[in-house]
Amino acid sequence: MKKHIYITLLVGAITLVSCSKEEKSVQNQDQPISVTLSNTTFSNTSYATASGKLVSKNSVNVSTRMMGYITSLRAEVGQQVSAGQTLVSINNTDIQAKGGQASAGIAQAQANFNIAKKDYERFQNLYKNQSASQKELDDMRARYEMAKAGLQAAQMMKNEVNAQYRYTNITAPISGVITAKYAEQGDMASPGMPILTIESPSILQAQVLVSEQDITLIKQGMAVKVVIKNTNQEVNGTVTEVSRSASNTGGQYMVKITVANSQSLLPGMYVNVQFPFKRSGSVNTDFQQGVSVPKSALVEQGQLKGIYTVSSSNTAVLRWVKTGKIIGDEVEILSGLDAKEPYIISANGKLYNGAKVSVK
Repeated sequence: MKKHIYITLLVGAITLVSCSKEEKSVQNQDQPISVTLSNTTFSNTSYATASGKLVSKNSVNVSTRMMGYITSLRAEVGQQVSAGQTLVSINNTDIQAKGGQASAGIAQAQANFNIAKKDYERFQNLYKNQSASQKELDDMRARYEMAKAGLQAAQMMKNEVNAQYRYTNITAPISGVITAKYAEQGDMASPGMPILTIESPSILQAQVLVSEQDITLIKQGMAVKVVIKNTNQEVNGTVTEVSRSASNTGGQYMVKITVANSQSLLPGMYVNVQFPFKRSGSVNTDFQQGVSVPKSALVEQGQLKGIYTVSSSNTAVLRWVKTGKIIGDEVEILSGLDAKEPYIISANGKLYNGAKVSVK
C-alpha cells in the first residue's frame, strides 16, 4: 500500500514540474520582443556602376627609330628605373661608318672654306687698290658663299649622325617600373616596334566603359567611388576624361577616373566605379526612385533574402525581397518592400515569423 502511495506522489510531482515549465514557456513566448524600426525613404541620388581596371596614367612604350640587332638589354620586368637611365643598346656599326664619312666631309668642307675665305679677303684688298675688277670680286664672293654653305651642310650631316647615335642607346624617358618586355638581347629591333613598357604607378587611373544611357549624365570633375574587386577596398576618384565617341569601343563610352590614395594599389587591378546621379524636377526621369536598407537589417536563408516588418497586430512579418546594388553599407531593394514602409532594424531577441513585438 505504501509503495502505491509513493508512486502516486512521484508521478504527481513530475506532472507539476512539467506543467510549471510549460506555463513558463508559454509566458516567455507571450512576452513581446522589443524592436527598433526604421523608415525607408526616397533617395535623391541614383547610381550607375561600370567595371574596368586600373592603369598607370604615365605609361610609355620604349622603342627605337633604328633597325639593328640588340647588343645589350639591361632591363627586367619589375625593375625600377630612373629617367635617363640607359636600358637598350643596338648595334651601331653602320652609324659609326656614317659618322666617319661625316667627319671626313667636315674636314674637306672646312679646308675649302678656309681657302675660299682667304681668296675672298685678298680680292677685297685688290679691288680697293683697283687691282681687281668687280666681276673678279663677285666670283670670289660666290665661291666663298658656296664653301660656307658646304661646310654648314657637312656639319648638319654630322648632327644627323649624332642624332642616330642616340637612338642606338635608348634611355628611360620617365621614372617608373618596367611592366612588359617584348624583346631579348640578340633580337632584331625594328623602327616603331616597342621593346619595353615603363609605367609610373604614382598616379593611377580607372578606365571603365559606360553605356549610352548613362554617358550623358557623367561630367568631368564628378566625384565617384572606386571599389577594388579583389579586396573590396573603396577609394575616392574624380572623373578626368569622358569620351564622346563609341566607334572603337563596341558601343560603349570610355571614362577615365583619377584615383586618390593609390599607393597600395597596382596597375591591372579590376574595379567597379559607382557614378552618382542627382535627380531634380523632370531631369533623369528614366530612373526609378529606389529604396535602400542597411545590410544588417537583411535576413538570409540560403539564396533568399528577407527583411522583418511589423503587422497591424504588432507581430513580426518576414518579407522576402529582391536586392540590387550594394553601395557602401546600404543594399538597394528592388522589390518586396515599399518606399517609406517601416522595417525592423534591430531586436532584443530572436525574431521569427509571427513573433509578438513591441516598438521602442
